[in-house]
Amino acid sequence: MTQIAEARKFYARLLAAHAGSADPRLDEVFAEVPREAFLGPGPWTIVAGNGKIETPSADPVHIYQNVLVALDAAKGINNGEPFLHAMWIGKVAPRPGEAVTHIGAGTGYYTALLARLVSPGTVTAFELEADLADRARQNLEPYGNVSVIGGDAVTAGLPPSDIIYVNAGVVAPPADWLKALKPGGRMVFPWRPAERVGLAVLVTRTKKGFACHPFMRSWFIPCVGASLSGPMAKIPDRDRAARSRSIWLTADKAPDRTAIAVIGDVWFSSKDIRSRPASGNHRGRAG
Repeated sequence: MTQIAEARKFYARLLAAHAGSADPRLDEVFAEVPREAFLGPGPWTIVAGNGKIETPSADPVHIYQNVLVALDAAKGINNGEPFLHAMWIGKVAPRPGEAVTHIGAGTGYYTALLARLVSPGTVTAFELEADLADRARQNLEPYGNVSVIGGDAVTAGLPPSDIIYVNAGVVAPPADWLKALKPGGRMVFPWRPAERVGLAVLVTRTKKGFACHPFMRSWFIPCVGASLSGPMAKIPDRDRAARSRSIWLTADKAPDRTAIAVIGDVWFSSKDIRSRPASGNHRGRAG
């Protein structure tokens, strides 16, 4: 037990440092929430490059590092890369009392971390795969502020949310997801408008609209119902996608000359709605 505790503590310190967040609670929750409780019995299958490796034993010490652990290898579903999720959680900056919607919760590991960070706030977790949703319900029973919905987050209405945390690739976030964000709310999602374009995007609902910031490369399995674009869509290459600075609903504002991507009922713009008029244009690239 001492070895596992030490491995978990070091893992937590690495993740918190990688997140670059000023919130000391990140270190605490990664150290306290047992990853093995959400993976099923070991040994576990580790996804490594294009192949898979089985851990030498069922000792949890093997999964306290930055590795992808398979949940459903046939469908390409895994537990997620801890470094990536630490960065994403740091970006959305969960606060006590906030309401979170987690889309693509898998078996609930990152749901549990979010639940700890927003307690006494609530987490609504959506998982489309019925077997994974059942496992998530069992795994999350100790977390009284979590509700697991086995269903489609694209067609179901989302509750009003301070944070929407998306773990499935979308060509564009559905308009209803954007509408579900409360003022000041944040959404992080994997943007996959084209096969070779994969970016993590942070969206913040401001008084002026939806500010967005692509901040890193990101690849997730497609989100059912939100992973295909229509024939009239305007699809960007990666460099143009990385210059997106705001998202608009076409019902509220027609695409203009700043449009980088137009997909369904939303469009991405190069206009930075957070910048001051005299500051000029700022361009950046996702890392």
